[in-house]
Amino acid sequence: MERGLVDPEHRTITGLPFDLYSATLAFLANTLAFLGYIDQARARMDETLLKARRHVHTLAHGLCFANWLDWITSSPMVHVEELLTLTTEHGFPFFLGLGLTFRGRSLTTCGQVQEGLVLLAQGQAELRAIGAVVSTSLLFTWLAEAYAKLDQPDEERRCLAEAARFIETNEERAFEAELLRVQGDLLTACGGQPAAEQRYRQAIAVAEGQRAKLFQLRASTSLARLWRDQGRRTEARDLLAPIYGWFIEGFDAPVLKEAKALLDELR
Repeated sequence: MERGLVDPEHRTITGLPFDLYSATLAFLANTLAFLGYIDQARARMDETLLKARRHVHTLAHGLCFANWLDWITSSPMVHVEELLTLTTEHGFPFFLGLGLTFRGRSLTTCGQVQEGLVLLAQGQAELRAIGAVVSTSLLFTWLAEAYAKLDQPDEERRCLAEAARFIETNEERAFEAELLRVQGDLLTACGGQPAAEQRYRQAIAVAEGQRAKLFQLRASTSLARLWRDQGRRTEARDLLAPIYGWFIEGFDAPVLKEAKALLDELR
């Protein structure tokens, strides 16, 4: 980068609509979350949003990452409405599309599945219309989970197949472990426990390879739950205890509380 291109006050590059420091903090926050450092991720995200409020486009970017952080930790997405208001007011189609998917995911999680499914599909359509492909595999995975709640396994399989195809075609592997875990959930619900176990093991292996501790914990929790239901309680405990024991912070996050509750039951 040439000297003089960065504004020392706002750290923007001429011609780009970003406060680079705030935008980089957002990436750092989510990276820390993937790695399992939840409290540090939250602190960075708080700093992101505080600094981003001086620049509307950077704020939209930061709010998107804040919602992703909430999802990574299985927390309620508390920044959805602000993101949608901002993007509607300023006409940011990319961030609007993501905002619609975040709202759809939130509604699905809260039990308003049909309404959530409509918004997930609408948000995906908005993104497709502008040629955006980022996180497409994750959005198909969210659609699959919504169809699962509506007991539509054929649609769930279709969405999971689309997510897998996108990963292989575009090499967007950040959410591959989560896709494998959800595939395992579908197989578990359909009575395919051996195949489900294989998917969970694959999810754990992918997460380990990426050092994505939260995704490793999610997949381990799913596999431990399967083994518990099969009467393999000792194996389940021995799987879940080491990965849960790795964490040193963020114990109020729902993803850790869920694992802890299962671990306590197994003990």
